[in-house]
Amino acid sequence: MAYDGSGFHGFAANRGVRTVAGVLTHALERYVRHRVDLTCAGRTDRGVHARGQVVTFDVAADLVAGEAERTRLVRAVNRMCGPEVAVRDAAVVAADFDARFSAVARRYRYRIWNRPEPDPFWAGWAWHVERPLDLSTLRLACDPLIGEHDFATFCRRPAPVDGREASLVRRVTEAVWSDDGDGRLRFEIEASAFCHQMVRSIVGTLVAVGLGRMTPGDVRPAMAARDRSRAGDLAPPHGLTLLTVRYPGWSSVTSGVRPQM
Repeated sequence: MAYDGSGFHGFAANRGVRTVAGVLTHALERYVRHRVDLTCAGRTDRGVHARGQVVTFDVAADLVAGEAERTRLVRAVNRMCGPEVAVRDAAVVAADFDARFSAVARRYRYRIWNRPEPDPFWAGWAWHVERPLDLSTLRLACDPLIGEHDFATFCRRPAPVDGREASLVRRVTEAVWSDDGDGRLRFEIEASAFCHQMVRSIVGTLVAVGLGRMTPGDVRPAMAARDRSRAGDLAPPHGLTLLTVRYPGWSSVTSGVRPQM
């Protein structure tokens, strides 16, 4: 599924506020006429978008028995949720498949509009950074991120569970900047999993490097310090998109709902 996160208080259901899970669950329950409990591949924050989010839920078998039934399900839900939320496809999976725990990798994209003047057509999908960013230093600063590290510097630390601190060790397999021309910069990062606000904190730190406020050499010791105060400012949420999710034996699940800008 894909969604424009601008009008939602994040993905996860939250009583009293509008969320992606709340809207989707309501639509599914109206169609299937029984309770639905959603599990998602990645809980996106308020204002964050998705092109390739994956959710799993249990449903009465007769409602998804064949391709025609699944197509009707998708169309019905999209009529209720679109255009902000769009279900691209529905499939029956094994009973032990879980959108979150079966995933082996997630990939996020962050867009930056790097020109002095704003662009109204990019305002909801990219961070407007007025001063020129040095692309070569942005790319150099990505090197320390690759591999398995403790990313506490770039994560909002969760509350302890049963007195134990959660591990913030993650394995990053790719982190790359691309110049799409005309001031359009694109950062993509893939990892086995991400902790809360990790991508936005990394982007804010890399932008500080690109503006000359930090150097590429500052990134590794900042990460080793496991101290949030050593990171750059948190990048705004509207530039971030959950792009793809990968599962064993599957090609990455991605969305073609919204054209790339």
